[in-house]
Amino acid sequence: MTSSKNVQNTRMSGQVKRLHLALMEIVSAMNRAQNDDALLAEAGIQLDRALFPLLVAIERFGPISVGELADRAGRDYTTVSRQLKKLSALGLVARASGEADQRVTVATVTPAGRRMTEALDRARERLARLALADWSEADLDRLVGLLERLTGTVRGGASAPAPE
Repeated sequence: MTSSKNVQNTRMSGQVKRLHLALMEIVSAMNRAQNDDALLAEAGIQLDRALFPLLVAIERFGPISVGELADRAGRDYTTVSRQLKKLSALGLVARASGEADQRVTVATVTPAGRRMTEALDRARERLARLALADWSEADLDRLVGLLERLTGTVRGGASAPAPE
């Protein structure tokens, strides 16, 4: 009985390593400057590459505090605060004090920012359709379902990362 458990643990370790590598590859691809440039060009938008992921995050998760936005973006609080000021100056986001704590700055997307994220979404869909053209609808449905399940697991998972 112990030996079958060890085989399963060995297999899972290999799977976790493959999963980690696949996720790293996806994040790496999503963070490539040329992919951001292609998305912005496809959307017909001129915006600093460092700003548009924050704009999209604010639209998706907002109202959102600067601290949470920095955590989600994997960026320093002061950097995100400066970038948020730029988005605000462009009229794409509004900043306000938090209701529970007036010291906290909370960002929401403006109507102009929403129009921009909608243009980015349309462009992302066009590019994704090209990239995934040879995938079946069933495979895409399964992938999305599994990623949503993984997201739920990660959100509710352990507070510390698993050892590598």
